[in-house]
Amino acid sequence: MFAHMKQKPGFYRQVVVLATPIVLQNLITSCLSMADTFMVGMLGEVPMAAVTLANIPMFVIQLFIFGVQSGASVLISQYWGKGDRESINRVIGVALWVVLSVTSLFAAILLRFPMEFLSLFGNQRDVVALAAQYGGLAALSNVCNAFTMMYVAAYRSMERPKLGMYILATSMTANTFLNWVFIFGNLGAPALGVRGAALATLVARSLEVVIVVGHMIFNRFFQVRVDLFLQPGRKMFVRFLRYGGLVVCNETFWGLGTSVFPTIMGHMEGSTEILAAYTVAGNVEKLVTVFVFGLAATAAIVIGREIGAGRPEMVKSMGLAMDTLAVACGLALSGILWAFALVLAPRYIFPLFKLSAGAASVATMMIGSMAVIMPMRSFNSVNIVGVLRGGGDVKAATLIDTTPLWIVAIPYAFFCGIILKTPVFWVYQAFAVESTVKFCLGVWRLRSGKWVRDLTRA
Repeated sequence: MFAHMKQKPGFYRQVVVLATPIVLQNLITSCLSMADTFMVGMLGEVPMAAVTLANIPMFVIQLFIFGVQSGASVLISQYWGKGDRESINRVIGVALWVVLSVTSLFAAILLRFPMEFLSLFGNQRDVVALAAQYGGLAALSNVCNAFTMMYVAAYRSMERPKLGMYILATSMTANTFLNWVFIFGNLGAPALGVRGAALATLVARSLEVVIVVGHMIFNRFFQVRVDLFLQPGRKMFVRFLRYGGLVVCNETFWGLGTSVFPTIMGHMEGSTEILAAYTVAGNVEKLVTVFVFGLAATAAIVIGREIGAGRPEMVKSMGLAMDTLAVACGLALSGILWAFALVLAPRYIFPLFKLSAGAASVATMMIGSMAVIMPMRSFNSVNIVGVLRGGGDVKAATLIDTTPLWIVAIPYAFFCGIILKTPVFWVYQAFAVESTVKFCLGVWRLRSGKWVRDLTRA
């Protein structure tokens, strides 16, 4: 039954070596994100709801960046297996052109029409007004972060994941310190509230860019070709759009779909409490799923490398092994979430965020629901992001990731929350419905064995 878990010597050691810095990077980011939320939460529920509202479209843009990053990684990992560094430079160049163009346009819209744009995601004017103060500067920070993440993704795909950990640890530490300065007006700075949180993020992301440029100039592991960055070539643009474009569409449509849920919640009775609870629960989810995303990124690296190197014979069993590890990880995280929801959060966490009794009750429900489906969500993340994408099966991965969301989960949530006006519990169960359908489709595709493809030869 578990014969696929027997892999070549050193395989699991390599998984740990690759996954650990990725997990630490994401863990640092999630912890400091929670610190951000805590600092804004000290201003009250309305400011926290405002930041949550502004982060709805921001989340979509961040997922777009992640999509381009993932699409580039699919190609880079396979080119790395081939030893083709020139093509790696060209892939990075294409990715940079795409993300910088889109994030710059998004920032321009939010800077010019903040109230009009953010009113699409909520109907409480005091919340929208505060969100507008935050949104423009936060959108500018995405431009800087897009540049950083493309470079970090390339190094991760070349089996050098520690770079991202160091850069983001530095950036996020600076962000937290600057939050303390600008939100509350310490060290002689004015107390800017939610605008201060956005300013702190912008400065920290700018620091990332400075570090990345310095690394480009002085590193000896990978020679950066600026000419290939600026002119990656029509052939590589076409190849990226053909394969990486599907991943971008996947993450963008998944992000848009996921953003529908807080938008629905933002139009429900008691939306301020619900959005505040959703913010806290979302940060908890980010914190526990860093291990899953570490496994997913590692799976994409090792599977893509083996295919690029012309060694596809072990890829299918490697995929099964990584998905099995994902389920085991999900079971462990489920137990942690239950302990957190029932014991730790009510006593220690919710009071820190100054949640009302109603918001705390909703947050407890959300975290408990998350615990129930965590094994399936872990499998889905590793299987789609790591195994299927790393294997080059980007079309099937896109369909499996987006179809259950848009065809099943969103109509269900809209019907419950807007038409029937049910309690938020029933709206939140849309995530369970989505995960179940996605799990069934993912298992079917994995067992078919038709997901191993060399994209560099297409």
